Amino acid sequence: MWNKAIELSSKSHPGPVVHISDNPMDEGKLLIGFECGIVVLWDLKSKKADYRYNYDEAIHSVAWHHEGKQFVCSHSDGTLTTWNVRIPAKPAQIITPHGKQPKDGKKPEPCKPILKVEYKTTRAGEPFMILCGGLSYDTVGRRACLTVMHGKSTAVLEMDYSIVDFLTLCETPYPNDFQEPYAVVVLLEKDLVVIDLAQIGYPIFENPYPLSIHESPVTCCEYYADCPAEIIPALYSVGSKQKRQGFSKKEWPVSGGNWGQGTLSFSEIIITGHADGSIKFWDASALMLQVLYKLKTAKVFEKPRSKEEKSSTDIVDEDPFAIQILSWCPESRVLCVAGVSAHVIVYRFSKQEVTTEVVQLLEVRMQCEMNEVESPEGGGEQASAVSTPGTSSSPQTSLPQSHPSTSSNNSSDGLRDNVPCLKVRSSPLKQSPGYQVELLIQLVWVSGEPPQQITSLAVNSAYGLVAFGNGNGLAVVDYLQKTLLLNMSTAELYGSTDPHHRQPRSPRKARQPSAGFCDGNDASATPEERCKSPTSAKISRKINMIADQKDDARDNSFSRSRSSSVTSIDRESREVVSSLYFCDSLSKKSETLAVPSLWVGTSLGGMMAITLNVPSTPEQRMQQPVSVSFCGSVVRLKGGILRMAQLDASGTLLPHVYEPWHEPNAPEEEREPPRRRRPTSPPSSQENQDCQYIVVCSEKQAKVVALPSQNCVYEHNITEASFVLRADVVTMTSGVGLACFCANGHIMTLSLPSLRPLLDVNYLPLTDMRIARTFCFSNQGQALYLTSPTEIQRITYSQETCDNLQEMLGELFTPVETPEAPNRGFFKGLFGGGAQSLDREDLFGEVTAGKASRSLAQHIPGPGGMEGMKGAASGVVGELARARIALDERGQKLGELEERTAAMMSSADSFSKHAHDIMLKYKDKKWYQL
Repeated sequence: MWNKAIELSSKSHPGPVVHISDNPMDEGKLLIGFECGIVVLWDLKSKKADYRYNYDEAIHSVAWHHEGKQFVCSHSDGTLTTWNVRIPAKPAQIITPHGKQPKDGKKPEPCKPILKVEYKTTRAGEPFMILCGGLSYDTVGRRACLTVMHGKSTAVLEMDYSIVDFLTLCETPYPNDFQEPYAVVVLLEKDLVVIDLAQIGYPIFENPYPLSIHESPVTCCEYYADCPAEIIPALYSVGSKQKRQGFSKKEWPVSGGNWGQGTLSFSEIIITGHADGSIKFWDASALMLQVLYKLKTAKVFEKPRSKEEKSSTDIVDEDPFAIQILSWCPESRVLCVAGVSAHVIVYRFSKQEVTTEVVQLLEVRMQCEMNEVESPEGGGEQASAVSTPGTSSSPQTSLPQSHPSTSSNNSSDGLRDNVPCLKVRSSPLKQSPGYQVELLIQLVWVSGEPPQQITSLAVNSAYGLVAFGNGNGLAVVDYLQKTLLLNMSTAELYGSTDPHHRQPRSPRKARQPSAGFCDGNDASATPEERCKSPTSAKISRKINMIADQKDDARDNSFSRSRSSSVTSIDRESREVVSSLYFCDSLSKKSETLAVPSLWVGTSLGGMMAITLNVPSTPEQRMQQPVSVSFCGSVVRLKGGILRMAQLDASGTLLPHVYEPWHEPNAPEEEREPPRRRRPTSPPSSQENQDCQYIVVCSEKQAKVVALPSQNCVYEHNITEASFVLRADVVTMTSGVGLACFCANGHIMTLSLPSLRPLLDVNYLPLTDMRIARTFCFSNQGQALYLTSPTEIQRITYSQETCDNLQEMLGELFTPVETPEAPNRGFFKGLFGGGAQSLDREDLFGEVTAGKASRSLAQHIPGPGGMEGMKGAASGVVGELARARIALDERGQKLGELEERTAAMMSSADSFSKHAHDIMLKYKDKKWYQL
């Protein structure tokens, strides 16, 4: 019926229909908009077109005035045409919102198409006309905009992403009343924005629903379940002060839906590290993620103003501040992060705002050359105690503007040496309440070769130490005294018991000592005086940049992996420190009392122990150095070490040692003395009696080793054909287990300490490297990973959580009372004004279904002739033939029915006869004779 709608004389199809709506005041009038520029007002009762409106430009959308006397069309040339319903000849008004009006009265220059327009009226003022698109063609590169026209004012609101659709929120749901708009909901490609129309400047509402979990690509992710109860309120209190200004003062207007009644009994926090150096803390205790706090680590460094000013010391092409590894202690609120530019930052939590004049800086020179290994100071054995390379308790600070590593630390042949990858901020750093920088550690260039990226990281608040490792070795830093305790290659950690035959490469004559910390305040000191270390090695290895880092810089699949397990796909031959763990343990066979220790796992399956002599009192801790001693190799496994944990004699997981949180910026008189909290200490070990277990999991197998005897009591080969990507020792309601995620997609759980397989599920294949980079387990049977750049998938292997899942689900739709319909008024009812309802059932219901409209078939005189009569006659003959066949089939079916009826009667007679015979047989017998 398209030709009847646009005109019977039209022979060409009008094209797609872009709009259909009924008149707000008369539901029997339907407005149909064709893309070609034709609009038709169709009468549903008479099935005829009342009016037709023609315009030269294509139509994209149509909007009604609430009185039903006018409507507005948006066109492809950026114009808006306003039409009176009863005057179809020409539009009542033509405007180009963003077009330049020429002075000579000519038509304005064409603009981009207006994709959608909405026309909303108010009782007390001018109507609102809201549209998207229509910008001038000379605005190249301008972001998508939403235009709000109110009276003589026109406001253009730029959006961060392309506009998909928008909807105006009004006070009434009835289209035939004054709309009174108060907000506009704008759906963008990656966000949802709600604009407040009632306030000057049209501010946006603060969005409580984060559709995108990040503003920058996620590079690492950690999941903490069963956290301390006070940590979420603490993060929320400091995060609420970070809120940007300029938001609407009203509450979020979308209020539909109800939360589920069931909740988890423990709190959960997700921490995401991003490519721009930011870190976000999320509350995952409910079904919806809620941002608690955001930390920007890039504020510590100087940012280049342009790409041309990019430093030549950078070791990554893009995103030099990207987060690579996270280590967090929820109890002490100490956070340690490692970035892709070979830097480590230690943060402490404070509720007070401070201004840091100079960022505490420690530079570490990590290298190892097998053929020029220097013995530690004192000439002792490798297992002897090594003291800290500096007994001064004063912080080692660095002024970036006078730092010797950034000025003249290039060797005579032009090689960069003792130069960090990033330049530290020179101006004072204002640190808001929340996480504040305690210490910045940077690895420096060595003889023209860049530092290797950090592969493992651990921090302990009870000891005041942070440890990190890479392909060159291990470094341990005292972040309280700001000194370097240990800087050794993995070969030196083994000592004389090194099981590997290492091939030394061609040596390069080192111009500087091997490693150490740098005091930037002593600018006159020579490099030899500034960099010292008791444990030095002099091999320099070039860092191997990931090949696809440039191809997918925004995703950076494996270039920012958390552990050596991810790099196992392209593993290098050198031994890398892949896992670190601080604990109180019996690291030596002769020990009978647990002492502070550091366990070190490597990518070749070696696990070594280092004991730490930490001063006991707080005063001694800040004045005396921490000494270390080496215990050698404890156990070896197949594949790289991924996870280490500690159990007591009964197989219960021992919690890590920590110092309870206290306000670091409190005045001296209010500051509480630090209280070191230890796990439940095991009983003193008697001779030939083990009282501790260590759990070590690698890419191929898991072992449980008894201490102090160091005997392997349990062993399990997890996989042979594949390898483990992530492993965690988790606490469940019924005990402790080892959870593993393999590269072939299997999720496995093992009991502890017996290592019996409990679960093996082929969950998902490793189709995306993002899954391997972000997969992590947590306590209470929880796990998560990123399925896409904007989606977190949370899974559970706990039956308790599965049983409560239905109760946790909320309701999306809730019943709301419909507001009262607008009053029609006496005069409108008397003279026929006001809205007219239409019973759609009379038009489209079953009563009229199948009946053709009388107006569709009309007699039009024309040349009929004999051919038309022959056609009609043949049609009648065909109908008679079909009727005869139908009668024959009906008769056949009646005959079959008679036969079945006779068979049923015969069966009934036979049944009656047999019943009568049985009755006669037992008629005269007693009951006991039956």
